[in-house]
Amino acid sequence: MTNNEDRYGSDVLADFNRRAPKVELPIVEALPDLVLEDISSEFCGAVVRVEGRMVELEDRHGRRRMFPLGPGFLFEGVPVAIRAPRTKTASGGSLIGAGRTASGSIAAPQERARVARASRIFVEGRHDAELVEKVWGADLRIEGIVVEYLEGVDHLADVLAEFKPGPGRRVGVLVDHLVPNSKESRIAEAVARGPFRDSVLVIGHPYVDVWQSVKPARLGIAAWPTVPRNVEWKHGICVVFGWPHEDQADIARAWQRILGRVSNYADLEPQLLGRVEELIDFVTGE
Repeated sequence: MTNNEDRYGSDVLADFNRRAPKVELPIVEALPDLVLEDISSEFCGAVVRVEGRMVELEDRHGRRRMFPLGPGFLFEGVPVAIRAPRTKTASGGSLIGAGRTASGSIAAPQERARVARASRIFVEGRHDAELVEKVWGADLRIEGIVVEYLEGVDHLADVLAEFKPGPGRRVGVLVDHLVPNSKESRIAEAVARGPFRDSVLVIGHPYVDVWQSVKPARLGIAAWPTVPRNVEWKHGICVVFGWPHEDQADIARAWQRILGRVSNYADLEPQLLGRVEELIDFVTGE
């Protein structure tokens, strides 16, 4: 029986040397909070930061992974190539995306820093000041607000008496561990009843120290360790982490390790973010 039907065509290799046409992928800037999916691993998360030629994504469980920029991502189900944002880091305040500062605010990169206002924000110590500078520094320079540290809140009344707050000379104070019935709460209440009450706002966060305002996941832990009350808190944290803690230089190095894990507002707990934003609104609302 003869079958003249050619089931496979005249030449199955006729088109073998033809390559599929090259497809140009859409290029998307890796802006903060942009949700991407890595095709090879199926890891889906929001953009946290771009460092060199890598982009860091964070999924809804707080897990983070780094991926190389370029092709290999899905954006809204469409294959794309990712590149770093065109906006470069501004001197004196980092930009986390096109036109946004580390605090998430809209940036004005061409605008010069304002001449310092008379108003001030006081924080308890150097570590508080360094954290505020890293996240809110660009915003504060544009607003002309200087941040100073008190080296402890115990002598706040004396500092205010010397500074003499008043109209056009407001003071915002960020206090650690501002919880009911604490020493810090009593100091805040005394200021609220005192002669400068209309020009001073004392607010705080619930953490023992500003270190705790850094999300524990950024340090690879589920929660900040509990330190016995008879142990100085920072020393106790260093002991748990296995870090040197013999002197103040060791504590300073420990803080720099923690601060190095902070890139922008997404690395901090909301309880701190809201308090700092409230203070900035207060001292600029003259």
